[in-house]
Amino acid sequence: MGDLKIGAVTIGQSPRVDVTPDIMPIFGEGVELLQAGALDGLTKEEINSMEPLENDYVLVSRLNDGTFAKFGESFILDRLQDCITRLEDQGVCLIMFFCAGTFPDIFKAKVPLVYPAKILNGLAAALSKNSSIIVITPDEQQVQQAYDQWGPIMKQVTPIAANPYGDMDEVRKAAEKARDIEADLIVMDCIGFTKEAKEIVASIAKRPVLLCRTTLARTVSELLDL
Repeated sequence: MGDLKIGAVTIGQSPRVDVTPDIMPIFGEGVELLQAGALDGLTKEEINSMEPLENDYVLVSRLNDGTFAKFGESFILDRLQDCITRLEDQGVCLIMFFCAGTFPDIFKAKVPLVYPAKILNGLAAALSKNSSIIVITPDEQQVQQAYDQWGPIMKQVTPIAANPYGDMDEVRKAAEKARDIEADLIVMDCIGFTKEAKEIVASIAKRPVLLCRTTLARTVSELLDL
């Protein structure tokens, strides 16, 4: 089999060199990952002008210089469609979203679009005996969004904010908070959280942990029989 082309769309800037080390070993040999980002080619000033509007869906993502940005979903929907079209033109058989956020059902694609949010929602519902989970989300402004996303499928949702692109101390503090909360499961609800971050949370909080990036990669691997 020749190289299988898989696409990945990030809401920030591509390539997501912070994500690939944790997911490419899951795909194994013979897979070529093609990436496109909604903020590719934009300056810091242009990105800063995308500050979330009132009632906008708040997103956080990594930039190519290793820093992160916070911006409104409304600014990037057209740009995400451009990313999808560009990857399809390069011959990908499937496109992953490198983002755990919730998106409107507006994108046109000829290949499957795989959203981590839908996978995590389904798995958490299946695995949570008492439907009580802790959601670790990147930013305080996203706490209400976590309630909105998880509330309809869970009896009890406790969001905790920790920046995946910052110091691991934030992750440790989130894990210490989680340790003292009754819950069946912890969901690390951002593609930016690493396997190292998951290990920290699992060792401190002593709960099962779903990590966005590896859950996504394992699902795609199963779909494509890799």
